[in-house]
Amino acid sequence: MQHKNKLALAISVALSSQFILSSSYAEEAESGLESITVVGKSVSYANNLTSDEMVKQQSNLTSVLAVIDNLPGVLINEGDTFGSDDWSTTVSIRGFQLSLDEQQIGITIDSIANGNSNYGGGAKANRYIDTENLAAVEVSQGTGDIASRSNEALGGTLNFTTIAPNDIEQTTLSWSQGNFDAQKFFVRYDTGEVAKDTFAWISVSNSRNTDWITGTAENVRDHLAAKVVSLVGDVEVTAYASWDDTHEENYQRVSLAGFKQNPESDGLTGEWTGVPFIDQVYRQGWSTLRENLFGYVSAEYKGDNIELNANVYYHQNEGRGDWVPQYVADVKDDGADAPHSELVSGNTIYGGAAIGQIGYVDRDGKSLPIGDITSCASLTFPYGGTRNDDPSTPDINEASGLLFDPNCYEEGAIPVGSYRHTHYNKERVGFNADFAWFTQFNDMDNTLRGGIWYEDYTRDESRDWHKILDSRSSYEFDHTPYWVQYERTFPVETTMLYLEDELDMGFATLRLGAKKFLVDLERQDNFDASNSAAVSSDSDLLISAGVVVPLPVDGLEVFAGYAENFAAIKDTVLEREASTLDLVTPESAENVDLGFRFVSQNVNASLTYYSISFDDRLTFIAPDSPAGIDYLIGTNGSYVNVGGIESSGFEASLSVNLTDTLSAYGSFTMNESEYVDGSIDYPAGNTVFGSPENMAVVSLDWEKDTRFAGLSSKWVDDRYIDAANTQVADAYLVTDLYAGVAVQSPVKGIQGLEIRLTVNNLFDKSYLGGIAGQSAWIGAPRTAAINMTAKF
Repeated sequence: MQHKNKLALAISVALSSQFILSSSYAEEAESGLESITVVGKSVSYANNLTSDEMVKQQSNLTSVLAVIDNLPGVLINEGDTFGSDDWSTTVSIRGFQLSLDEQQIGITIDSIANGNSNYGGGAKANRYIDTENLAAVEVSQGTGDIASRSNEALGGTLNFTTIAPNDIEQTTLSWSQGNFDAQKFFVRYDTGEVAKDTFAWISVSNSRNTDWITGTAENVRDHLAAKVVSLVGDVEVTAYASWDDTHEENYQRVSLAGFKQNPESDGLTGEWTGVPFIDQVYRQGWSTLRENLFGYVSAEYKGDNIELNANVYYHQNEGRGDWVPQYVADVKDDGADAPHSELVSGNTIYGGAAIGQIGYVDRDGKSLPIGDITSCASLTFPYGGTRNDDPSTPDINEASGLLFDPNCYEEGAIPVGSYRHTHYNKERVGFNADFAWFTQFNDMDNTLRGGIWYEDYTRDESRDWHKILDSRSSYEFDHTPYWVQYERTFPVETTMLYLEDELDMGFATLRLGAKKFLVDLERQDNFDASNSAAVSSDSDLLISAGVVVPLPVDGLEVFAGYAENFAAIKDTVLEREASTLDLVTPESAENVDLGFRFVSQNVNASLTYYSISFDDRLTFIAPDSPAGIDYLIGTNGSYVNVGGIESSGFEASLSVNLTDTLSAYGSFTMNESEYVDGSIDYPAGNTVFGSPENMAVVSLDWEKDTRFAGLSSKWVDDRYIDAANTQVADAYLVTDLYAGVAVQSPVKGIQGLEIRLTVNNLFDKSYLGGIAGQSAWIGAPRTAAINMTAKF
């Protein structure tokens, strides 16, 4: 009821002020993917837009994130070609990262905040938009637009936009099939003019695939979306809604030594063995379940000298993350000779801490003593197994004193294990309001713009442990948990205000602006009120400025921009009780862009130099633990500020129409990102791990009559896997190919038919892809997919 009242209040505020923001109605309506130059808008900061060719390089099975990988400065890595695992998705721009433990790049959907991008309760763009409904992606690599709605945009913003409705009635039917049992069915119905000046579409899709390593993952995604645009008097009203339900099974990171030993395995298994220590890496037990409901209503008014925009939005995210610990946590002292109550369904313990671990029991549920140790300690997998140099003294788990090798126990010993769930639930409601006032000052055009972003969200997180019914046969679990480890609520309130003035002096356009974030967040421990905490994460007044100067050469301009960017403390920091909140400060960055753009009929080019100073970098410091996963880590570890990063470099892009049928595109990035004011774990002067110093892209695209084809190669330089700069992921070159035919009205009743083949990683290059937590995921192998799209 509380959130319903907040939603009603937000709607009232937005509508009463008549500020409602809409997406541009002038987008390409029929195909939804117009050919857009990669050279961005004429503004005082570096920005690029995706092109139609970049979209064709990816199949309809891929996520919307993949289409921006060829833009300068951008590196996208996903666990497989289809992007069907959020756990293994990473984004790197100018040394800033978006990964499991870092959120330094902002994402917006039709310019609306996505609600953070982290794994635990966040959502990236692929949760909101189907590939077939993507209009374009605008990438602001550094200083960015002052109005951008994100409080994690230290290193730029990715704005994903949805297509506008078609002006004619039309049905689009798409079918895709690919390697690794991949398939996708998509249908969109455009209503045409369903009422006076009102157009709409609705779409639905289902996609599925398995993993490329063991072929046992069961990845399924269902997506439903709709959009309406209506002109009501002088106000253009837009409404968009999407529902996304995903079940993903994860890829595991590997060490450099592990990759060199076997570059075709991430260490997860495809078969259940009945030995819990081995089955903790059973792939179907490493799962991400997410359901996202997102929608907004927006409107735009354009008068003679004023524009008013606003929107109100709602987002609900709920889901679960799964793991399979190789033991049952002992959370109740049942006595030395008594059966363990954790093994009896219905005996749920709330809160508290584990006092040990239960591994092998007799039929009565009593822990068994260790037998003849000279006949056991044979396990060497995973995480080094349970064996040391002396087989007569096998390793004993430090937390419990038990051995995980079944040979260490008498015949008939029953193994017990857990299915651990971390539950995520987030509900956001917010609104944006903007104005632009156009005047003249001494015959010079002047634009004063400003606005507000307000968001109220509550995130719930809890973790429960379920006994696996019979660890010898399967991972089926008792749906009544034996332990609810914790249950917490994180209320967060965000307000952003900005004001900017832009003066067109003829020979130059100048802008100067400022914005400020007000962010308050809390941790409410639902088991222990004394463990609650609160922290304010307000920003200083953030200044931005810029200039654009057109040069005598037609189409050529130079630009320069400066911006102070900010990332608020995330509620994930409050998850860790050990974090010293009065010593944790928000991350901030100072960005400078300087460059030129050239736009003509056949040649588009840009070159940008940038310099960034990133301060107060927040990093999670895990507690000491034995090799492998510490499944109890939810209550310890801490976040600390570990100095900063300085980045500088060049980004260049060139797009040329070589002939009437052939075009070429290239981009080059040279980036140097180093730790400053470092620590023992992050030494000053070392290169930021996961950040390549050089990247290059070359693409050729051909189109003639009904046929089209393209070839694109991306080279990524060496990257460090660790902050100590001792492990290097070697440089790699990946090539993508697409080819197809598009026929208008091939037969009566069909308005258009397109068949396209896409092959990613054409030469099957083996490489390390995404890097996070100072380890890496293996890059996806060669993957082919075919798509057929018909319009009726």
